Amino acid sequence: MSKKLMTGSFVALITPFNKDGSVDFAAFRSLLKFHEDNGTSAILIMGSTGEASMLSQDEKQKIFVECAKMKTGKMPIFFGCTGNNTDATIENVKFAKTNGADGAILAAPAYICAPESDIEKFFLDVADATDLPLGIYNNPPRVKSDLHWDNLIRIFKHPNYVVHKESTARVGQVAQVLAANTGVAVMCCDSPNLGLVVPTMSLGGHGTANMTGNIAPGELATISAPWKSYAEAEGFKKAYLGLLPLLHYTYSAINPVAVKSLMKALGMPAGDLRRPLTGLEGEALAKGVRIVQELGLDKKYGYNIKPLSAAA
Repeated sequence: MSKKLMTGSFVALITPFNKDGSVDFAAFRSLLKFHEDNGTSAILIMGSTGEASMLSQDEKQKIFVECAKMKTGKMPIFFGCTGNNTDATIENVKFAKTNGADGAILAAPAYICAPESDIEKFFLDVADATDLPLGIYNNPPRVKSDLHWDNLIRIFKHPNYVVHKESTARVGQVAQVLAANTGVAVMCCDSPNLGLVVPTMSLGGHGTANMTGNIAPGELATISAPWKSYAEAEGFKKAYLGLLPLLHYTYSAINPVAVKSLMKALGMPAGDLRRPLTGLEGEALAKGVRIVQELGLDKKYGYNIKPLSAAA
């Protein structure tokens, strides 16, 4: 399988729920259209932002099937396929491939805190079991396991890996992976606290794998565009510095609490968080609405801001 380099804004989409807590597929369709129209390059469904760990296996399989039907060819749709062990992950990846997924993103299985050597083998065993394009999410805050660049570079020699999302704060790691020139798209988390966006893009990174794009897709597309000229670097600087208040807000609570709460307050089809998570209320939510208004995003995207008593 030849690698097609992905670039730009790879948005980790929320999972919208109906009032009864079921998955809202009409909302999924609306949100995918919103991203197609506003510069998003690719979508991840059932990542951390999609509350994947709180979905049942039946819900996950229905999401695979129904959301893959919504593809228009304008924007690839990847699915989070990590299971709680290697065999379960392979089963998820095969199910996604059979039902039309464009790719799968994998993290290390959570909770087990496996050594890096076992996690490296996990990623390679899954890749050997499919020809679906795959990506790695190196996310030690969520799963404990943390891959060194040596592990990553060895993994990326496998032809099925096409994208890497780094969610550590190690600029040196990003540089080493980029220097290896593996043909894998190197993207980073948009968290301003990790501080990877500026150095990743300045070193020749290919984009961001982000959650703030749920609310500001055009702005994330701007800061996720690879630099080809000084003018693009200047445009990035202006856009990134202007967007900092929203970036800090979306990471002000555990993912996806802030972003999903704000989406609901803006009148977007998001629904509630799945328990035990609860949405932001009061001043914590009002702050996000003010940031959106100050940035002019409410007018740009036509958000229908609800009274906070109704949104909470």
